[in-house]
Amino acid sequence: MDLIKTIEEQQKKENALLFKVGDTVKVHFEIIEGKTKRVQIYEGVVICIKNAGVRKTFTVRKISYGVGVERVFPVYSPRVIKVEIVKTGKVRQSKLYYLRDKVGKGARIKELLGPKANARIAASRAANKAADKAEEQINAEAKAENAAEAK
Repeated sequence: MDLIKTIEEQQKKENALLFKVGDTVKVHFEIIEGKTKRVQIYEGVVICIKNAGVRKTFTVRKISYGVGVERVFPVYSPRVIKVEIVKTGKVRQSKLYYLRDKVGKGARIKELLGPKANARIAASRAANKAADKAEEQINAEAKAENAAEAK
């Protein structure tokens, strides 16, 4: 059992979970289509964080063309490049499943303002600077592959 735990600890990223339930986030994740790689951004509200350890996941909900869309992301996945906090939410529950039944303005979450919110956003931005370099590298590789295919 200890062997499994040591392997799981190696898979963890530092500063991966700087957001909380209720925050509006932008998730930058890598998509591989055939031979090409690209970074796609998924923006929405974090409605739940589940599990523990390396298996920890979070669910992001957004409204796309009037239809609610939810996507589950593993926190420590190598495909998730970075999670950027757009707004901090003021909520009192750990699971926001009630947002599924809400429509329009009723589905909004109050924004948390003040020094605590500013500190969380600043910490998130500082942690994402290293991830920016990884994202630029992926984009540069994709451009190089497209240029090679064009010739």
